[in-house]
Amino acid sequence: GEEGVLKKMKFLNKLERKFGRYAIHNLAAYIIGMYVIGYVFYFFMPDIFQWLTLEPYYILRGQIWRLVTWLLIPPESPGIFTIIMLFFYYSLGISLERAWGAFRFNVYILLGMISTVLGAFLLYAILGGGGLFGNAFFSTYYINMSIFLAFAMSYPNERVYLYFFIPVKM
Repeated sequence: GEEGVLKKMKFLNKLERKFGRYAIHNLAAYIIGMYVIGYVFYFFMPDIFQWLTLEPYYILRGQIWRLVTWLLIPPESPGIFTIIMLFFYYSLGISLERAWGAFRFNVYILLGMISTVLGAFLLYAILGGGGLFGNAFFSTYYINMSIFLAFAMSYPNERVYLYFFIPVKM
């Protein structure tokens, strides 16, 4: 119960004292920047995505860059609503970074990324290996959704305006 939470908080505090100076400030802007790079690839070199995806089959055969490059693949196809959502996630990320601190926000995002990679390898093991997963596609979509959830948990009574005019109470 409560003792376990306190131990985890003490551990996180200890990590922050030791590694906090290495935290990436304004991480949400860097994430959005990676998506912008992904959209440039989408428009000018769409075939490159086959070399960037998170696929354990190819990672285990030496294409280790895929452990990182899948982060460049945007969660949605380009459009006006995507631009609005990216601004929305940026504002949520900045708010969480201000509330939690840069280090804790970095840990949260990093754990989401590591969990996605581990989930991909777990699915690979369950399906018995082989090539492509068929319809399975790993992206940062759920990491973005977890930012929304974290914001809702941190600010339950906050009201945000989705698409600039639809009020949503967290």
